[in-house]
Amino acid sequence: MPRFFPVNAYLVEEGDSLTLIDAALPYSVKGILQAAQRIGKPIARIVLTHAHGDHVGALDALKRALPGAAVHISARDARLLAGDKGLDPNEPPTDIRGGVPKPGKIRTKPDVLLEDGDRIGSLLAISTPGHTPGSMSFFDTRSRALIAGDAMQTRGGVAVTGQLKPWFPFPAMATWNKEAALDSVRKLKELKPSLLAVGHGRMLKEPGPAIDRAIAEAERNILS
Repeated sequence: MPRFFPVNAYLVEEGDSLTLIDAALPYSVKGILQAAQRIGKPIARIVLTHAHGDHVGALDALKRALPGAAVHISARDARLLAGDKGLDPNEPPTDIRGGVPKPGKIRTKPDVLLEDGDRIGSLLAISTPGHTPGSMSFFDTRSRALIAGDAMQTRGGVAVTGQLKPWFPFPAMATWNKEAALDSVRKLKELKPSLLAVGHGRMLKEPGPAIDRAIAEAERNILS
């Protein structure tokens, strides 16, 4: 369904291995493994931006193919991965939305529970709640490339998640909390990324002005 519902996964090259960011849809496993084979390095880590089904769909199959690959996800979204949609007392009381796996659907257990500021090779883990309570983005400290999961979208127009883009409304429809999402993108802006890579849509080089416009649009919509 790439024309209707494109989903991105990313391979980040380290010295002797690869880090896979997101596991896409169930049928994506073959393409992911073939891409790694073309690069010529093993996938040593699987890092998940959040626990929606279109980002963890191939996880079990990938783990069977790559039993030594350590699976990373935020400590908060590990609960979603296990099917627990309960909220913490300090979280906004808006319903968690989107395709959260049913309990037991995903058999793979995380090896590493991430917190804000953790490092995975060259990647800095950044807590960016909003799309889900435990969404994370990953910043390559070498190139300043930002892999933001569904904190933003570029498909259908550059937007903070939660802001409806009629040509591709799905990230907005699956967003837990718009205000938290806006705060998270303000945080990402401060990194001054050289490249923005998201879960849905094309990558953007020098994305600063586009991020600024997306923040301004979200502020108008939320405050109006």
